Amino acid sequence: MRIGGRDASTVSGVDLPRLTHVRVNVRELSSAVAWYERLFGVPAEGRWPREEPTYVHFTLGPAQFALGQYEPAPATGARFNFEVDDVDAWWSRLEPDADVVEPLFDTPYGTRKFTIRDPDGNELGFVQA
Repeated sequence: MRIGGRDASTVSGVDLPRLTHVRVNVRELSSAVAWYERLFGVPAEGRWPREEPTYVHFTLGPAQFALGQYEPAPATGARFNFEVDDVDAWWSRLEPDADVVEPLFDTPYGTRKFTIRDPDGNELGFVQA
C-alpha cells in the first residue's frame, strides 16, 4: 500500500511503527483491575512488581492494554478505541451505572459505536465497522 507517494511499510527510510501496547494511568490499581476485568471479561496478567503491583496488563488480540498506578499520578483523560465484531453485544454488557459519554449510535461514516468513561476519566470507544 502507498500513502502520500510512499510505501506504507516505511516512513523516511525506517519501518512504520506498530502500536502493540498502551497504558492507562489510574488512581487505585486494584479497583481499576476489577472494573476492567468485568468490562473485558478476561483476567489481568503481567502484574509488576509481584509483591505490590503498580502495573498490570490485559492481552487483547495483538496488543496489550495496561493499567499503571504511579506517584505522583500522571494525567488521565486519554481516549482509546477498540474495534469489535458485535458492538451491540458489548453495549448490552455494560453495567447499569456505566458512565456513558456517547450512547450506541450509527455514525455518518458507516460505523456503529459507543463511548464510556472509566472511573479515572479515560474514555473507551467500542466501534464496529
